[in-house]
Amino acid sequence: MPGGVVLGEGVLAHGLGGRTDLPMDGLTAIVGGGAAVAASFLALTVAWKRPRLRPEGGRPLPAGLARVLDGRALTWAGRVLALAAALLVVVVAFAGPPTDAENLAPWALFVTFWVGLVPASVLLGPVWRRVNPLRTVHAALCALTRTDPGGRRALPEAVGYRPAAGWLTGFVWLELVAPNRSDPRVVGWLIVGYAVVNVAAAWWFGRGWFTRGDGFEAYSSLMARLCPVGRRSDGTLVWRTPLTGLMRVGGEAGLAATACVLIGSTGFDGVTRTTYWRDNVDPRSLAAGTAGLAAAIGVVALLYFGAMRASAALTGLTGQDAAALAGRFAATLLPIAFGYTLAHYFSFFLLEGQMTFILASDPFATGANLLGQTGYRVDYGLVTPAVTAQVQVNAIVLGHICGTIAAHDLALRTRPRDRTLRGQAPIALVMVALTCAGLFALLSG
Repeated sequence: MPGGVVLGEGVLAHGLGGRTDLPMDGLTAIVGGGAAVAASFLALTVAWKRPRLRPEGGRPLPAGLARVLDGRALTWAGRVLALAAALLVVVVAFAGPPTDAENLAPWALFVTFWVGLVPASVLLGPVWRRVNPLRTVHAALCALTRTDPGGRRALPEAVGYRPAAGWLTGFVWLELVAPNRSDPRVVGWLIVGYAVVNVAAAWWFGRGWFTRGDGFEAYSSLMARLCPVGRRSDGTLVWRTPLTGLMRVGGEAGLAATACVLIGSTGFDGVTRTTYWRDNVDPRSLAAGTAGLAAAIGVVALLYFGAMRASAALTGLTGQDAAALAGRFAATLLPIAFGYTLAHYFSFFLLEGQMTFILASDPFATGANLLGQTGYRVDYGLVTPAVTAQVQVNAIVLGHICGTIAAHDLALRTRPRDRTLRGQAPIALVMVALTCAGLFALLSG
């Protein structure tokens, strides 16, 4: 059996180990990270004078591979497996063991699904949109009731991603703040309630609701813009530069709010692991946790929207053009969100994520050994603290550098060249500030 010890602090004792094992002191890492982002901005202004990320570029995938990836057989196989897995998790949540130490459901939702959704989307594309069990349930409901899958009323375009931002805010509050959040019965009701509300919304607004209203599908699809495999406007699947998927000149309503929620909530998770928070805040305080989460998201939003207002002022934009700026550049926050997620959940996913498969071997605690994993323990030697530390620091720094590159290329597409540098200065300052703040939270455990 693999070595290690059984978890004793519950599903949500996020693994952020390795912060004291860096081959450099904390101050050096923070200053070096901020300097690297600042240097990348200065280098871009000198060497990157025209747009290089081409949304309609990329090398087409081989025809045979493209047919397989777009095939209905793959889609339906994925939908059947996803629906079966979701149903199993719900049944186990209600009928399985009563504690999170033995029940599969909390581990499957908070670790394997919530954290694993990000790397799966970045590597494979918008996978959740393709296999989303709620889309399957909605399609079946419409077929049984002979109703139009297009719904009764179109969701106003101005709503955008705001419903997804709301769902994600609620979920991260549950994950990071709410009491008894890893109770299997709570998890079961959460999944059922989420499914009922979103399927009902799709029944009214049409299946298009899932694209921007379902928080998890929206999250997956946004992260998938960083995937090296993308689809051009003519439908062709291509190999592409990952940042190409962020080059959308038109603004998208609610996208900035969604990105701020993702960055702010992950940052708050890091703050709660610092000695400063642990020494001064009662971890059981609902009010303190809620206020801290709201403050973290609010600070990120304030920095981003403040930078956009400053950028508009420096480039002479007014009225509607200035108001649209935040939505236009919101996608450039996605590499930062990905970097924060990778930094904070890398070891958590690889280590505590093993529990999903261990418990799935005997989901109802009957003594079964379906996957040959029953009785195994988490192998904490799978990832060393030094590797974890390197991944964490580099993920934050590289995430901000990629965001800076994307913002610079997009600025070259949307502004006169002589205004590009002035307009990007506030954005660069925010990137440096967020880099230093993220590293500080990471290194203060």
